[in-house]
Amino acid sequence: MPGGRPKNVPHRNSRWPPGVVAPRRFHAYAWNPTDGHRRTGRPDMKIGIIGAGNIGGNLTRRLTALGHEVSVANSRGPHTLTELAAETGATPVAVTEAARGAEVVVVTIPLHAVPGLPAGVLDGAADGLVVIDTNNYYPQQRDGRIAGIEDEGLTESRWVERQIGHPVVKAFNGTYAQDILDRPLPAGDPARTALPVAGDDEAAKAKIRALIDELGFDTVDAGGIDDSWRQQPDTPVYGLRAGVDEVTKALAEADPERPAAFRG
Repeated sequence: MPGGRPKNVPHRNSRWPPGVVAPRRFHAYAWNPTDGHRRTGRPDMKIGIIGAGNIGGNLTRRLTALGHEVSVANSRGPHTLTELAAETGATPVAVTEAARGAEVVVVTIPLHAVPGLPAGVLDGAADGLVVIDTNNYYPQQRDGRIAGIEDEGLTESRWVERQIGHPVVKAFNGTYAQDILDRPLPAGDPARTALPVAGDDEAAKAKIRALIDELGFDTVDAGGIDDSWRQQPDTPVYGLRAGVDEVTKALAEADPERPAAFRG
């Protein structure tokens, strides 16, 4: 299932084109799968990833390959991330250190675990920090009933904002984890997949849309966080592998009523 849904598509550790070896540590030359060239120079951005499951792990793989400096954390501690670090060159850190100096932080943990993040988890981030929320609400399968979502009618990402005390941009929640490795294509390719992106801050949303373009995907502006119900589970766009026009159409066709299977 897309996003952080239980039993997501498992990653494969070696999904690189023939002759290209996944980097074992960061270096100044990282292969860019979207155009086949190598990027040079210092890392473009410092990015923190909280959650090293299927989405978090594969974003770690792709972002390090593009030359970004990635710190990755999970609830079990950095000692459990040595294999991912050796594969990618990412730095395993404690959750409290994931945002240190970061321009972008990805929160990609089960929704029910978000309130358990340490106080001040985003302290020490760079000015202008943008937080990506990849979460989905699975009350019957995983998360239990969340009152703010059920009783107040908050979108999943608006609820996340309240928990962490920082605005978010919603992205990757309906993306199959394996597609992050398997489906990037150069800009302009007619087969390129488009991802919906929602957020209230236009500059923050533009920054994340540019990062997703660098990862090899088109994007569609899905509106603000209060509009992000259009990309929640069981909507037409959720899990859709399609281009800009089809994703735009799917967002417009969404029904604001949360399906029974996704109510607690």
